[in-house]
Amino acid sequence: MDQGGEPSVFSVSTEFDGDQLRVVVTGEVDMATADTMFQSALREPAGQVLLDLRAVTFFDSAAIYAVLQLAERLPDRLNVLPSRQVGRVLEISGLGDQGWLRPVV
Repeated sequence: MDQGGEPSVFSVSTEFDGDQLRVVVTGEVDMATADTMFQSALREPAGQVLLDLRAVTFFDSAAIYAVLQLAERLPDRLNVLPSRQVGRVLEISGLGDQGWLRPVV
């Protein structure tokens, strides 16, 4: 939720840059939206997948599971750009040192 108490609107968009698929996710990734994020990242074949979560405001266990499934299906092809919140959740979950996770900027 944003500071006003309203839920952040979830959205996902994809774009290709050469051989890389960029998946930009905004808002809350939870049980209701994690599969949409997951399916969007797998929709088109790509050499590399960049999962841009820098605009994600909420990230729950369903979201963590979806990212882990992507990492399993896209070995050495997934890069995740986390928001501060996502980075914190992954760190607390013991996943802060994964090779696919980029530093919080």
